[in-house]
Amino acid sequence: MDPVFYPGSFDPITYGHIDIIERAIKVFGFVRVVIMDNPKKSTLFTVDERIDLIRECLSPITSNFEAEKHDGLLVDYCEKTGIYTAIRGLRALTDFDYEFQMALTNKALNDKVESVLFIANVKHTFLSSSLVKEIAQFDGDISEFVPPLVAQKLKAKLII
Repeated sequence: MDPVFYPGSFDPITYGHIDIIERAIKVFGFVRVVIMDNPKKSTLFTVDERIDLIRECLSPITSNFEAEKHDGLLVDYCEKTGIYTAIRGLRALTDFDYEFQMALTNKALNDKVESVLFIANVKHTFLSSSLVKEIAQFDGDISEFVPPLVAQKLKAKLII
């Protein structure tokens, strides 16, 4: 089976991300979780912190993953690694529009690139890392959105 990767910012990883990863592992056997480091995007956690969080959250569940980072275009990652199948999660129609545009653009840049879209579990359709950070910033309960370690690290980061 060909390897796949799951690109994203994962700032931080949520139960929605974890659900997509677990389901992709069932289909493909192994998933590389790739933090696409975008210097124009403002993040709360450093790339290394996000990689550590991914590893610490997924390791108790599965060993069928790797976590790493990539600076640059998705198609450059594909050429560098020889992995041409990207998985993505869809929460709503707006996600579909964005992912459709990205899939077509990546295909135009490199026709070997394939995008496989997983529909989010209904209990995660509203969930985003941005929303989780906003709730945590106001000391809201995020326990049903992220693993306990992520909640702990988020609260530590947001203490002023």
